[in-house]
Amino acid sequence: MRILYGVQGTGNGHIARARVMAKALAKRDDIHVDFIFTGRDAGEYFDMEIFGNYKTFDGLTFITQNGEVNRWETIKKIKFRQFIRDVRSLDVSGYDLLLNDFDPVTAWAAKLNELASISVSHQAAFKHPVPKQGESFADRLLMRMFAPCEINLGVHWYHFGYPILPPFIEESVSQATTGDKVLVYLPFENLDEIKSLLKALPGVEFECYHPDIKQPFHSDNTHWRCLSKADFRTSLFNCAGVIANGGFELSSECLTLGKKILIKPLKNQYEQASNCITLERMGRCNSMHELNADAVKHWLNLPSPEPINYPNNPDVFINWLLEEDWLDTKSLCQQLWKHIRFPDNVLSSLQNPSYSSHA
Repeated sequence: MRILYGVQGTGNGHIARARVMAKALAKRDDIHVDFIFTGRDAGEYFDMEIFGNYKTFDGLTFITQNGEVNRWETIKKIKFRQFIRDVRSLDVSGYDLLLNDFDPVTAWAAKLNELASISVSHQAAFKHPVPKQGESFADRLLMRMFAPCEINLGVHWYHFGYPILPPFIEESVSQATTGDKVLVYLPFENLDEIKSLLKALPGVEFECYHPDIKQPFHSDNTHWRCLSKADFRTSLFNCAGVIANGGFELSSECLTLGKKILIKPLKNQYEQASNCITLERMGRCNSMHELNADAVKHWLNLPSPEPINYPNNPDVFINWLLEEDWLDTKSLCQQLWKHIRFPDNVLSSLQNPSYSSHA
C-alpha cells in the first residue's frame, strides 16, 4: 500500500503524533509512506530524520501574538493563490490512501482527485459532541472545511461513544521520575512575560523551552533551552510538573507519565480551551487565563496524578488500514480502548451524560 501522509506543521503536537506513526510504519515492508508538512517555513522544522525525504508547503496556519490567535493577521497572511497552486500541482495519482492530520493541502488535493482519505487528528474529534468551550459558528465551519476527509477518526483522551482513537504515546510511566525542576513550554507566549513570571518565583527551579531561544543559557532560577526533541523528552521525564499551553500531544504525554499540568490556554483558540475543560473534568490539570505567579504557587503544592496507560504502539491501527474496510471504525476503536484503564473517579466524570448522549 502506498500512503501519502499530510501533517499540519504549526506547533509540534501534530509532528509528535506523526513521529510515533512514522516509526511504526517504517518497520513494515508492505507499506510505503511519503510525508508532507505544511504550516511553517521549511527551515524551522527540526529533528525530522524519521520522515525521510519529506516535502513542505506553505499551507494555511494561524498567527499568534502574545498568547492569543490574531485573527486579523491570520487572514491577512493567508496566501490563497499559492495554496490553490499547491493543491492543484500536488500529484496524488500514485497513492492508495491519504492519512491526514489537519493538513489542508493534501486533504484538498485528495478531494479534488478522488483519492481515499482518512483524517486522524485531534481536530476530527470536535466533529462530534465531545466537551467544548467557546466554539463559534466560524470554528465549526473551519473544522468542516479546513482539511476535509472522507473518514474522520478523532484522537482524544476518551471516546465519548464516537469513532475516536486514544493517543499513541511512546513514553511510559516507567521512564518517569519526579525531579525538582518545573518544565515550562509556552511557545505562543511573549518570552519577556515568561521571564517576568518565572523570576517572581525565586524558590523554584525551571527549565523553559521556547522557539525564540537560539542559544541555551541560565539566569536567576531558570535554564533557558532551545527547541530539541531529545532534550525536551529528558526534561519531561524528570520534571516535577509542566506549565504549558493547551496543546493535545504534550498533555497526553503528561497523562501517561503521571505529570501534573498547569495550562494557560491560547486565547481565541477554542480547541485549547476545550482541552482545558476536559482535563479539568478528569482532575488532571489546573488552569490560568493569564500568566499568574499566584496560580503557579497554588499548583506547585498539588500532588502528581495517577498515570493513564494510553497505547504506545499503533500496529492495531496500521493493520486496520491494510484490511481496507475503512467504514468499520467501531471494531478498531473497541480494540484500542479495551485495554486502557482509567481511575474510577476519572471514568465516572468522562461518562457523565452531560458530555454526550452516547457516552
